[in-house]
Amino acid sequence: MASTSGHDDHALGRVPPTARFHWFSVATQRFGQLSTLASFLIGATLGFGMTFWNAVLAITLGAVVLEVMTVFTGIAGQREGLSTSLLARWTGFGANGAALIGLAISISAVGWFGIQNAVSADGLVDLVGILPAWGWALVVGLLITAVVVRGVGSMAWAAYITVPAFLVLAGWSITVELSKHDLGALTSAQPAGPPLSLLQGTTLVAGGFIVGAVITPDMSRFNRTGKDVVKQTVLGITVGEYVIGLIGVLLALALRTNDVIAIVTSTSGFLGTLVIVAATIKVNDWNLYAASLGIVTFADRTFGRRLNRAAVTVVVGVVGSVLGAMGVLDSFSGFLNLLGVLFPPIAGIMVAEYFVTRTWRPALDATRPSGTLPADAPAWVPAGLVVWAVAAVVGKYVDRGLPSINSVVVALVLYLAAARLGLVRGVGTVPTDQDAPAVLRPAGQPSV
Repeated sequence: MASTSGHDDHALGRVPPTARFHWFSVATQRFGQLSTLASFLIGATLGFGMTFWNAVLAITLGAVVLEVMTVFTGIAGQREGLSTSLLARWTGFGANGAALIGLAISISAVGWFGIQNAVSADGLVDLVGILPAWGWALVVGLLITAVVVRGVGSMAWAAYITVPAFLVLAGWSITVELSKHDLGALTSAQPAGPPLSLLQGTTLVAGGFIVGAVITPDMSRFNRTGKDVVKQTVLGITVGEYVIGLIGVLLALALRTNDVIAIVTSTSGFLGTLVIVAATIKVNDWNLYAASLGIVTFADRTFGRRLNRAAVTVVVGVVGSVLGAMGVLDSFSGFLNLLGVLFPPIAGIMVAEYFVTRTWRPALDATRPSGTLPADAPAWVPAGLVVWAVAAVVGKYVDRGLPSINSVVVALVLYLAAARLGLVRGVGTVPTDQDAPAVLRPAGQPSV
């Protein structure tokens, strides 16, 4: 796949039809986001605090919630060919609000990028040695940066390697360890740790990927059809949550611990540590990619500077790698978790505006056939920003129900109510700088 100048991946414009991927390529990357240490950890946590069948029910409910959210945000991104932070300009936030979204996504993604690099580095210290943890953190971070600089095409090839590798680990772990146990006994065994309620378990599953659901347009804009979005979502989330999550559940019940590293190294040793690193790399490339898109959008609106996504990736990748290697980001994990509260309501507002209220939808519809953007965007949408703030507070402080889902539903309902009352309107307008013409793939050159 060719992209705009310097692997810019159409960061400030629509992805043209000639730059879209086969659905399986995008689905592999979606599955790569879910087949990670985090998913394994969630499964092990469920298995440590729930019986097997209660864990299955929690995973089912959480997966359904994620699939519904991801399908709606994904179809909007696919249809318009726009990233989350760019699409937000015309879906309830305005140009300035979208810039804030881009900044929040970038800060969160860079923070987790550095922290997860450090996790991989610890595994490599145990596996290989040679370098200290900070040295491996730099090596892993710069390797991921090199992959992301070249864009989604390069990231797809990384998924083709790391996703099968992680599946090998999963198959090996469950075969080696569970062969020592009676499967029927495990499915009826009592958990070893403090009990988790069904609500807590479902919250763990849904909350574990809620940010990924919100930024789905960053990925789905490379899909060819809405049906492709549905297929990749169902395959990626269902297989990811069930295969990886349930393996974690069974191993936690078998080994009576929720220590994922201990689980993996005790069942597959060298291979386990190596593939955990590979899986972390796979999810971390999307952290870096989302950060680069958010910063490009923020700089475009705030400073009037059209930054090249590849160049931004290099700078952010180096900074994130260094901060992670120094251990600086560990002290900000609480702040990063707080930022996570801001993301779920974004999905509710975008879905309500794009599919129901449709205030700015005609402008998107009119320019879509030509592959351009609307001539302008609202500067601010006060109703959207107020709803965003209220829903985030609900998600943070209301304990009843699923916090992330509470905030999404509150955002959707309040935004629709505001629209019904005539409160959804833009304040001021901002001219849209049209993206440079797309560099189309030469005839005969295959897509990934």
